[in-house]
Amino acid sequence: MIREDLRNIAIIAHVDHGKTTLVDEMLKQGGVFRENQEVAERVMDSNDIERERGITILAKNTSVCYNGIKINIIDTPGHADFGGEVERVLEMVDGVLLLVDAAEGPMPQTRFVLSKALEMGHKVIVVVNKIDRPDARLDEIGDEVLELLLDLDASDEQLESPILFCSGRSGTASLSQYEAGTDLKPLFDTIIDYIEPPKGEEDEPLQMLISSIDYNEYVGRIGVGRIVRGKIKVNQQITVCDYTESKKNYNSKIVSLLQIQGLNRVPVQEAVMGDIVWISGIDGITIGDTICAVEAPEPLPFVKISEPTVEMTFSVNDSPFAGREGKFVTSRQLRERLFRELLKDVSLRVEETDSTDSFRVSGRGEMHLSILIENMRREGYELSVSTPRVLFRTDENGKKLEPIERLVIDVPEDCVGSVMEKMGTRKGDLVSMHPQGSRMRIEFLVPARGLFGYKSEFLTDTKGEGIMSHVFEGYEPYKGDIDRRSTGSLISHETGEAVTYGLYNAQERGQLFIPAGTPVYEGMIVGASPKTDDLVVNVCKRKHLTNTRASGSDDALRLVPPRVLSLEDCLEFLADDELLEVTPESLRIRKRILSNTQRAKIRGNAKK
Repeated sequence: MIREDLRNIAIIAHVDHGKTTLVDEMLKQGGVFRENQEVAERVMDSNDIERERGITILAKNTSVCYNGIKINIIDTPGHADFGGEVERVLEMVDGVLLLVDAAEGPMPQTRFVLSKALEMGHKVIVVVNKIDRPDARLDEIGDEVLELLLDLDASDEQLESPILFCSGRSGTASLSQYEAGTDLKPLFDTIIDYIEPPKGEEDEPLQMLISSIDYNEYVGRIGVGRIVRGKIKVNQQITVCDYTESKKNYNSKIVSLLQIQGLNRVPVQEAVMGDIVWISGIDGITIGDTICAVEAPEPLPFVKISEPTVEMTFSVNDSPFAGREGKFVTSRQLRERLFRELLKDVSLRVEETDSTDSFRVSGRGEMHLSILIENMRREGYELSVSTPRVLFRTDENGKKLEPIERLVIDVPEDCVGSVMEKMGTRKGDLVSMHPQGSRMRIEFLVPARGLFGYKSEFLTDTKGEGIMSHVFEGYEPYKGDIDRRSTGSLISHETGEAVTYGLYNAQERGQLFIPAGTPVYEGMIVGASPKTDDLVVNVCKRKHLTNTRASGSDDALRLVPPRVLSLEDCLEFLADDELLEVTPESLRIRKRILSNTQRAKIRGNAKK
């Protein structure tokens, strides 16, 4: 059977190349919204953090109808840290739209997700987006995409992929770079003509692979997947199988069945081969399970998700201010929340440690883990996290291997020297370097641990004009020691409230992180020292008044505005002997050992 009335596609691209904006226009021109309906920008980015940061974190489904044909569209994340989302949703589609920025061209994440799509044999439509940019390089982009396809061993058919020229913001598409389009009709027509419709057996026993999990407090876990074979109905008895055979098959019943129409999930009584559906009522369903007919329990293989490369220790907050701001503060609550995250994030790992109060959490990168921390603090959790660490491996000869990232840097020509110098100290190997107008694009292979803490330095070195992006490349032999941080910490001497007089004296020692009036405790870090050694400062020190002092003899003390650290900044700043205290209202960096005298003793013993 061939479903000519249906197409399933995913939109893949590097971060910020305009996937979600293009989907907005496809929905508008596909008739999903009323003419007078007010529509938010990037309507698919429904999550608060996605809207604030302007990035897509979770893959999301929508659909449009064009000439009587339903097109299921999956909008995928662009950051490499959320590559696990992209890898598994590619199982649900028959083809992909590869978006490439008309100025930047193919970037590291473009290479990563495209290689996954080509491995699965998907057809590719190349969409050159943002053609209205003043620095667009339309003549060169097509060649760069072709080179990328050749690099990734694309088949002959994939090498002849159609290329369209679009402006997602204007909602136009054209088959020629020399003609401006008026609407997205050429894009819809290419999807219908080039992407193959779903094929399979409608009369055979049911087979459906679960590629994603949603959660609802009322109905519990909701499985999302595509029907590979047969039909599925409400109240149907089914068998849940797992191809790894790590758990036994069990029977269950379909309680509800939903399909996507536009942005809404609509209840249906029946769905057939090729449809993407949401099912509920099955306890314990997980990503990679196969829903089968009771008489034919045949599991389908699931894509192997890339392994995590970075780990952190999440533990119960034990600082002097613990429990003041959070709603969930115990190890039991922390454990439940972390293991609940595993249900929907296949690229995350959570392991117990020797201590009942701490857990080892591994992910695809710093951003992957920082989004989890940000979500937890918004939900009312209070915890402390350690500095990020890379996950090493050993080969069959016992040699130590470490994860290597492919780093692409785009900077003005006068900033190349400082970037080269920093990459040298971080063990980066230069791969290529070529000019793009007044800017230079440089590509490095650099150890993942060499990128910790580099982003803020990079923005300072390039005066905010540099663009950097990286994606996991593979494991290589250990490159040697890398200094994690070139600055020390300013540490609070006592518990109390920071006052202007104390901060005025402390700011001469380095850059402060806190304003006057901030509660502090002994061992809490209040700033950065330009030297590598830590300094203890008393920010609570007050100027004592005397009866001989005239009231107007003191000049007003002027404080330099403090540097306010975001969650990512805090994680970048952390040294190995420091922790980040995360609460719904505050981010505080502290030493693991809070007592200043105890730390001094340990340091003295180490020198002996």
